[in-house]
Amino acid sequence: MHPRRSRRQPHRGRDRRRYPHDDDRHAITCRTATSHTAFIDTSTADTLTVRFFTSAGELTNCGHGTIAAQAVLLHRSGATEHHGRQRTAGRTFATTAIRRRGGGEVWFDQGVIALADHADATGGGIIAALGLQRTDIAADVRVASPGTPRLLVPVRDHRTLLSMQPDFDRLATECRRLGYLGCFTYALSPTARTATARMFAPAIDVNEEIANANSVGCLAAHLLDTSSNSEIEVHQGAAPRRPSSMSASATHTGSGIVARISGAVDLGPPIVPSYNIKPFTVMIGCTVIGTTGGWTPGAVAVCGAGSAADVRV
Repeated sequence: MHPRRSRRQPHRGRDRRRYPHDDDRHAITCRTATSHTAFIDTSTADTLTVRFFTSAGELTNCGHGTIAAQAVLLHRSGATEHHGRQRTAGRTFATTAIRRRGGGEVWFDQGVIALADHADATGGGIIAALGLQRTDIAADVRVASPGTPRLLVPVRDHRTLLSMQPDFDRLATECRRLGYLGCFTYALSPTARTATARMFAPAIDVNEEIANANSVGCLAAHLLDTSSNSEIEVHQGAAPRRPSSMSASATHTGSGIVARISGAVDLGPPIVPSYNIKPFTVMIGCTVIGTTGGWTPGAVAVCGAGSAADVRV
């Protein structure tokens, strides 16, 4: 499933100054110039509703955006630890955030991950669009979906991974044609306990993501399914020089393989001068806009740019 362009919705009795239309959310996402934006509605205390947007439209879910959102909420609460629940795209799941020196760490339950073999990658031109040869592929390419399908593409070594230069226009066309969010390319270490990875998603107007938590969970599910290795630590962002690290553990359940994802968040001084700055930074790759009761401006963590701001609209 790909981002959908949101159509203007009727007010249904709500004040637009407090409850943004989807067109407003999309416009804010484009203005902040970051890859993703998370909108948090804190009007319900027990379960927060979070929606994610890119410049292409709304996403079904966003793992690194979830980590950023929960880190911002923990920071604003002043607490040292928080256990809560988040609702996104009709699914409610558990979250945990713990304050660490200089930042925090967040865990969340990804849910069931569907895995499929015989991915249409080589025949459909995706491997060529990634700038790879078939000899660069280390093992079978698989489709993994925690709600939105993406390709897991193993490459033979770290050097091959870092040297990739995809044709983004062609890759976007192929991913849209086949219904994929993007391609999570990775190189496993000899122990298969760690990996380096790059996530390309031009179909949603994000050529390369510096972090993609949901794909890390998908990789953990794939490894459990094929090798019984249930844990993985993934390093991303080396090519654009914005390194990130996330971990995931996968478990067999009666409903299928599920994953639990964690990521550390660094809090620091803001560096974006074009907004009314608030004193914290979340380095994940997502803008987070907190809306208490709807449309009240709140915390914005511009993680891709490594800064934070309070957007006034």
